[in-house]
Parts: sequence; structure tokens; C-alpha cells
Amino acid sequence: MADYRAILELVLAGRGYSEIAAVAACSRRDVSRVKQAVTERGLASAAAVSDADLAEWFPDGRRRVSEEYEQPDLARVLATMRANRHFTLLLGWRRYADGDAAGKKKYGYSQFCALFADYVRSNDLVATLHHEPGRAMLVDWAGDTIDLVDSVTGGVTRAVLFVAVLPFSGTLFCRAYMNMKSESWLDAHVRAFAFYGGVVAIVVPDNPTTSTHQRAKGDKARVVNARYQQLADHYQTAIVPARSRKPRDKAAAENAVNIVNKRVIGYLEGEVWTGLAELNEAIEERVWEINHDLRRADDTTRWERFTAEEAPLLAPLPDTRFEEVQWKELKAGRNYHLTADYQHYSVPYRLAGRLLRVRLTAATVTVFDGVDIVCEHRRLKGRKGQYSTLAEHVPAQHRDVDGLWSRRWFVDRAHAFGPATVTVIEQILDRHVIEAQGYLDCQNILSGLGKRNRPRLEAACQELVNRNGHATYSMLKRIMAAIDSDAKRARPNVAAASTVRRGDPKAVGPDVFVRDASHYGADEQVTP
Repeated sequence: MADYRAILELVLAGRGYSEIAAVAACSRRDVSRVKQAVTERGLASAAAVSDADLAEWFPDGRRRVSEEYEQPDLARVLATMRANRHFTLLLGWRRYADGDAAGKKKYGYSQFCALFADYVRSNDLVATLHHEPGRAMLVDWAGDTIDLVDSVTGGVTRAVLFVAVLPFSGTLFCRAYMNMKSESWLDAHVRAFAFYGGVVAIVVPDNPTTSTHQRAKGDKARVVNARYQQLADHYQTAIVPARSRKPRDKAAAENAVNIVNKRVIGYLEGEVWTGLAELNEAIEERVWEINHDLRRADDTTRWERFTAEEAPLLAPLPDTRFEEVQWKELKAGRNYHLTADYQHYSVPYRLAGRLLRVRLTAATVTVFDGVDIVCEHRRLKGRKGQYSTLAEHVPAQHRDVDGLWSRRWFVDRAHAFGPATVTVIEQILDRHVIEAQGYLDCQNILSGLGKRNRPRLEAACQELVNRNGHATYSMLKRIMAAIDSDAKRARPNVAAASTVRRGDPKAVGPDVFVRDASHYGADEQVTP
């Protein structure tokens, strides 16, 4: 529709037809209609003419046509599309077309779409957010992932990417993690603050369970998780989550995620990655390029603007790195170890069966008995079921089992049976080129044959040593089967006693004696 007020002002200014048509983007016919109205009404100024007067003098013919059609509820269509991302204009038009027309016509689909576009342009307005330097850091998980391939098993796991961005300068941080659990979430924040070299006033996350939770089921209000709040208190910052289902509140984070998807994941997903450390090194190179090399419309890089205008306004980092602290009450088991996160830590054996307080940080595990520190361990990570045992916690009777499945361990066990068993065990271990190949035979002999009858195993080993036989499990088993009484038990071989009289003055050498003639003469005498 022509802008009749603009045409009226140009006509009263004395402009020509061609000039008015060019400036007001109207037809010469529209100019003629306005000039006729000015002449008929004797107008001298456009200020005295209201919008209602213009609408009456120059009626819009389209308005009369539109009255013949049922008008769609475009506001409701827009609200439904915002609430339901699966709702389409085609579905909205079908609902409109199937409704009661009240004797009026219905718009076709193309005209319905045109009316909706006009409505959105004038009603769905978006405010421009002006970010202050150093005030906020927006954080989120990237939607796309990168595959990690186990070099041994060939299994594939998915690494997720954490993204942080300062909306004023656009400087972004990115790092890959194996999961989106709280430990990864908090570690990512700590590394992001270290990357920027300072702390912002507020952190704006989305609403994942690692950052906020509902006080009660069905409650719309959300509160910051205790562990997340500990991090905020340590760095003296505030956590202000974005409104649920309001992506425009964190538009800068959404844009950063889009950049990461294209310029990080898009570049790296074609390669094979076998380790998280290797992947993060490649991500650092891509992030460096984004922050330092890519120039924007104002011919500056993100890092240049950050260092010039934003970095000086960040609060300093605290003196110590944030360590998440957890307190638990754990019971020490009969093996004087307590279990925390599927890992086992020793305590003095006198505390077995006691309920103890345990403080867990990312690096250490500290055990308390009341207010007294009992011991401290380096926190175990990785494979579940590992043991951290301090030597001073082990009772004396258990200190000889630390060499399990070793030569010393088997020989020490054989001493409980007897010297012959020790000899047999040593023979078995010595005859193997790889000593460990004899461990199973030793275990079968000591735990199998000797489990219920130690004296009989010792006797069988003694018999085997006396025979100078080849020590095997089967041979010892046959010998033990033949020993059914103490009389049949073998005794160690003892050298025969000497029959030579010792101490004879006629001895001419050690154990050598020569009889004199008198000895033989006495034997020849005959008794009458």
C-alpha cells in the first residue's frame, strides 16, 4: 500500500510527478489521487491531516477483500511453534482450513504463509543483547561427539566436548571428556578459568542435572547443585542459569557450539583417535586458530579484543586450584580396607570394623577417626577395584603374603610342610626355563595334595628325594597313595655306622688299624 502521508508532504512541497513517484516508491496514479484531494479540500499543511483522514480519503481496497475471508489466529500459531518444535505451518494451515468458516472464505496455503511472515516481521521482535566485557562466561556441552577407538579391543566410545565463550570478545574454550558427569563438568570450568587467566562475574550454564536441579518433582524453580556452588564460592563468581527453553538467553553459547561443530569436530572427526590426551591436543590447535587467526568484520581477532578490552577486567584467580571435597562415612572391612568409589584404601588393622569419616578430593583420600587424621592416600583412578595398602597398616601375620605367586611365596609355604617339601618345590621351579611356568604345579601340590595331610605330603616328598626321582604332581600322588601307615613312611637316608674301634694305639692312620702278632697267636691256642 502506498504511503499517502509521504506523498502528501511531497505534493505540498511542490515536487513533480516523477520525483514523487521515485521518492515515495508509488505510482503516478497515487500521486494524482493525492493532488486531487489537496485541491478539493484546499490543504496547505500535512500536519493538519490525521491518519484517520488519510484512511477515509484513500481507502485500501484489499481491506474490503479481506473482510470476505476468515482471519487465522496467527498469534496462536506463533506461540504453538515456539512451544512445539515439531509444529509446522502446514499443520497450522490445515487446522485453520478445517475450522468453522462462519460463511466466509478460507485462505489458501501460500497466502496463509505470506500472512504469517508479515505477522512475524511486525510482532516476533528480538531485543539485541549488549554484553559487558568480563562480565559473563557462557558454558554448554556441544551436541555432536567425536569417536575414540580402543587400540586393543577396537571398541568405540564417544567423547563429548565442553564449550565456554566470553560473549563480549567471542573468545572460546573447548575440551573433550569421556562423559558429561559432574566431575567432568567441574574440571572443565576450572580449566576454562585457567585458560582465560581470570574469573568472570557470572557463569551462565544451561539447565543440565550437573548444574541445577528441582527442589521437588514438578516444581518449576531450579536451584544450583551443591557441588557446583562450591566451585562458584571458591572462585567468587555467581551461577545464573539460562531460562528453560529460552535459547536466545545464551545465543553466544549456541553460536560458539556451532563454530565448534564446524571448525573443530568437522575437521577432526575424519581421523582415528585412540586417546583423549591426543584428541585434546588437536582440539587446542583448532581453538588457537579460531581465537588467533580468524578475523571478523571489524578486522580484529577474538584474542586481540579479549586481551585489549576484556582480560584486564577479569577478577584474579584464587591462590589454590579448586578441588572438589566430598565427605563420606565408610566402614573399614575385615581386611582393614575401606571402599570409596570402587577403590580400596587401607587403615590401621586395629580399626577394622569401625565407622570412619573420609574426605575425598581429586588428588587425596584422608581418613579421620573422630577429629584425628588416621592416614592419607593418593586417590586411585582408572580401573575399578584397585588397592592402596600402606605397610604400617598390615598386621605381622599378614606381611608375608605380599609376594603372592612368586618363588619366595611358594618356598615359604613349603617350609610349613618340611625340608623335603622345600626341596621338591625348589626342584620344580629350577627345572623350568620360565620360572612362572612351574607356579601352577607348586600350587597343585601344596594346596591340593597337602591341604588335608601335610605329614603324608612331606613323607612322599622325602621318598621322592631318596629315590632321586623326577618331582611331579602325579608321582607324588602315587607315592602318597602307597603310604597308609607310619611304618611305610620314608626316612632320610643316613650313612651306616663304622665298625672300627677308635682310639687303638696301633692305628697308623685315620680309621685304619693293624693287628699285631699277639692277636693271632691268642686265637690259635687250644683249650684242653
